[in-house]
Amino acid sequence: MSRFFYDIYHDKYMQAVLVELLCMPYNIFVMTNILADANLEGRVANLFHLLGQPGRLMILLVIGEFEACVCHLEAVLGFRQAYISQQLMVLREAGLVETRRDGRNIFYRLSDPRLLEVIRQTALLCGAEGFLNRFEKPVFVSHCPCPHCAEAAGVDPDTVKKIVC
Repeated sequence: MSRFFYDIYHDKYMQAVLVELLCMPYNIFVMTNILADANLEGRVANLFHLLGQPGRLMILLVIGEFEACVCHLEAVLGFRQAYISQQLMVLREAGLVETRRDGRNIFYRLSDPRLLEVIRQTALLCGAEGFLNRFEKPVFVSHCPCPHCAEAAGVDPDTVKKIVC
């Protein structure tokens, strides 16, 4: 076991957060196949396995306490649309994100906002505070065609939908 995961596994605060997050009777992790391991260690390992891909971490941090569509994630992160969609599919199948359709856009949000705290605490434990600073506030991009960015720029979202669609 690497020192990083050893520290997280043996940190009392992180243990309490993870046990609460993973063991509630109607928790998404209990009902999801990918995280439905019989033992606590397996559940924790599966969660960190899902979070072990840097692209997924960045997607979850951009979504954060808000919601975002694929075009917004593409504009903010600079990843290809296909890559973002693949990662979102994995996160959705694991029950970590939920979707909401609004016209042609599908917005993604965290299923459980406590997951954001797990990511933040993990980053702090390994001294990666700078990584978190990029995602503290919602990011609005001028060249992003999503309704959230259009509203932030003062453009009518319906006009943007007509131009983009």
